Amino acid sequence: MNTENTAHQVTRFAPSPTGELHLGHAYSAMVAHHLGNGYVLRIDDIDHTRCRDHFTTGILEDLCWLGLPWTGDPVFQSQRRDAYADALARLQKMELVYPCYLSRKELSAVLSAPHGSTAPHATDMVLPAVEMARRAADGSGAAWRLRTDAALAHTGPLHWFDARTGQMVPVDLSAHGDVVVARRDIGTSYHLSVVIDDALDGVTLVTRGADLADSTHVHRLLQGLLDLPGPAYLHHDLVSGDTGKRLAKRDHATSLASLRAHGMTVDNLVAQMPPLPSFR
Repeated sequence: MNTENTAHQVTRFAPSPTGELHLGHAYSAMVAHHLGNGYVLRIDDIDHTRCRDHFTTGILEDLCWLGLPWTGDPVFQSQRRDAYADALARLQKMELVYPCYLSRKELSAVLSAPHGSTAPHATDMVLPAVEMARRAADGSGAAWRLRTDAALAHTGPLHWFDARTGQMVPVDLSAHGDVVVARRDIGTSYHLSVVIDDALDGVTLVTRGADLADSTHVHRLLQGLLDLPGPAYLHHDLVSGDTGKRLAKRDHATSLASLRAHGMTVDNLVAQMPPLPSFR
């Protein structure tokens, strides 16, 4: 490992309190702690439709059991709604986002339609203007989508640094289309909130699973639009279960709390993990 590169990195571990932590979360926290010599603990609780306080308590207990202390006090997304709203307002003023009034069924039909090799763009063109106005007048909530092509034209070419390979990666949004930057039910999105959070927390190295690598292109674009610093990114291996399938809350993966209750020790747990990655 290049210790000079990692000596002053600020990392974060940002679990969502929507279920109990499993081995995959433990590995993510271990990577953040290893490469940051500690980490910012951010509770991603902005989705009030799924987050529960008792899961937050469980997260803190699990991290203490693992012996992975965080730096400072935990921070909570739910306390940053104003910052997300300000960022969305800025994108609206730049005319780089538009309201999407499509229902889930309508959106599903759009997304399932053939689009060649690219994702659908400009979903605001699906509904006639008069229908959009009617839905707005009726109080229908709108999601806000980023005009991806216009946004890229505004920023010009962008890159992000892959700290695992040591390479600069050009931003490519061809697989994303006009991404949602604010859901109709919570007023923000993972994409928008995470770039605001990382800037507010002074994160210089984002460590997260390889399944989120593609989202980095969206995040780097939003950073460029909002004049936010672009941290380095390290996407680590995923921890898989006995079947080879990656662990996930929705699959009821064995939780850390359950493993602990059945006598699992931290040493036993660490022995099951992939090697910790290095910063290049």
